[in-house]
Amino acid sequence: MSGEVTTWLEYLGLGEYAEAFAQNHIDMALLPTLTAADLKEIGVTSLGHRKKLLAEAAKLSGTADAPAASDPGWIEPERRHLTVLFCDLVGSTALSVRLDPEDLSKLMNRYLSACGAIVRRSDGHVAKYVGDGVQAYFGWPRAHEDDAERAVRAGLAMAAAVAELAGPDGAPLAARIGIASGVVVVGDTVSTRDAPSEDIVGQTPNLAARLQARAAPGQVLIAPRTRLLIGEAFDCVYLGHHVLKGFSEPVQAWNVLGEHRLTSRFEARHARGLTPFIAREEEIDLLQARWRQAQAGDGQVVLLSGEAGIGKSRITQALREKIADEPQQRLRYQCSPHHTNSALYPLVNQLSHAAQFEPHDPPDRKLDKLEALLSDAGAAGDQVLPLIAALLSVPTGDRYPELKLDPKRQKEMTFAVIARHLTTLATRQPVLIVFEDAHWIDPTTQELLDLIVDRARHLPTLVLITFRPEYKPHWRDLDHVTTMPLNRLARGECARMVERLARHRRLPDEVLDQIVAKTDGVPLFVEELTKTVIESGWAPGPDGGRDTARPLLKLQVPTTLQDSLMARLDRLAPVKQLAQLAATLGRTFTREVLAAISAYDERELDDALAPGQCPNTL
Repeated sequence: MSGEVTTWLEYLGLGEYAEAFAQNHIDMALLPTLTAADLKEIGVTSLGHRKKLLAEAAKLSGTADAPAASDPGWIEPERRHLTVLFCDLVGSTALSVRLDPEDLSKLMNRYLSACGAIVRRSDGHVAKYVGDGVQAYFGWPRAHEDDAERAVRAGLAMAAAVAELAGPDGAPLAARIGIASGVVVVGDTVSTRDAPSEDIVGQTPNLAARLQARAAPGQVLIAPRTRLLIGEAFDCVYLGHHVLKGFSEPVQAWNVLGEHRLTSRFEARHARGLTPFIAREEEIDLLQARWRQAQAGDGQVVLLSGEAGIGKSRITQALREKIADEPQQRLRYQCSPHHTNSALYPLVNQLSHAAQFEPHDPPDRKLDKLEALLSDAGAAGDQVLPLIAALLSVPTGDRYPELKLDPKRQKEMTFAVIARHLTTLATRQPVLIVFEDAHWIDPTTQELLDLIVDRARHLPTLVLITFRPEYKPHWRDLDHVTTMPLNRLARGECARMVERLARHRRLPDEVLDQIVAKTDGVPLFVEELTKTVIESGWAPGPDGGRDTARPLLKLQVPTTLQDSLMARLDRLAPVKQLAQLAATLGRTFTREVLAAISAYDERELDDALAPGQCPNTL
């Protein structure tokens, strides 16, 4: 299948069908001929998705002379928050002098293929290859709540991959990488019918390109907004201010060294301090009650669910603080959106962290640390350690016999080791197991979690599992399982949170009203919007004074929420355009007004407005 079809599907937010289109050899010329029956046959089961595909495919048969949305290559311009990555091969001019053109071509193909594969694995989009340069977007055509992290992770992987390449003369290669985040207009802003483009307009791509030019070989440099978005997920070195061509003010830059050794996404976001804990007293009391039951030997499982930003990780942290002085063993498993297909990633990450592995530890050093960890847990042995070493991809050399097991048997034995390890820990002290973001769990880890949930009932153990509503646990009806959905904060609770964040300085009533109204009781939104207000200078001094003549503040979506909210909007692919149209009417409107300004017929509008199709966003 041509890249055009893939890009078209991704732009519509329906990239999950790309493989089905490819398997059925559907190209751009065939798209306008598709019928509903055709789409059903290749696996498009959603009525909304079929309608969306048919409507957009019909536009591709247009014959207008000027560039328009009906052109196959045309991409309608759209304002979005993006993270842009520029990668450049160091010394490419010198290579062209030293190498035969055919050898240079092969080398460049290896370099560009490696970079492109890394971008795609991170669910980014390669916008173009320009000579020895790669320009990639993270946040278009599909946004994720962590696009800045994805871009930085991809940049580090690119630098490492290029360093492993060498020319025919054996000389190693290196890349320079620059990354910046910001609001742009992406799409065909200046293209013609014969030369469609995916260029973006705005300061962000220029900043990323300037940083790339400033980077030393092997470096990944990031701009201030990207640094803000990644939090403490990576180890960064501040490089000070730089005068960059085309920028009136010096720009701060950071060199990214690698991923930070943190066990959870919550830690990465809040490594510099926690926000005030507001409300949730009933939930904390219930969690403590379940902990008391677990301490008495009546194992418990709590299913803590809620939408993104509702406070699942914060309430988990609050429980840990409440019981911090009590005897206990703690285990934390963090699922990741980047490893949904990596078997047992949460377990691998937890064991690597517990053993205090360092990135450059040689195999023998890792084995020493692993032996110490398992010995402390009462689980060391010639049969146990090779299984765990294999799980962590640590070579055992001659120290332990080679495992000669088929994959199924090896998994069964590994699960048995983990179960015995948990039992051993529980005989010493009560165990608190926190399993975070189960909506990103991989299938093998799901099997392990099923085992843990079952074993927990017979041990002094509390298993706390957090997840978003799309995850459907199948243990809800077990007698040792408690479900705890988190609701949004009430208006008064939001006001208390704003006051605490403002350090008890009273914001103007009109500003407080805006914050409460726009955040809809989602604690993360309250936190970020309040911080934006404070940083804008609207927070009054301790005496409460302010300039009464000052115009009312117009609240903007905080930088830290841009990607998350755009990801929510992109997930509404079949009704995204309607949601954007509705946003022009304000936060509340009648169905009649929406129907009057939209092109949807009555049935389509009813389907689009059905519960669950258009969740609230900021």
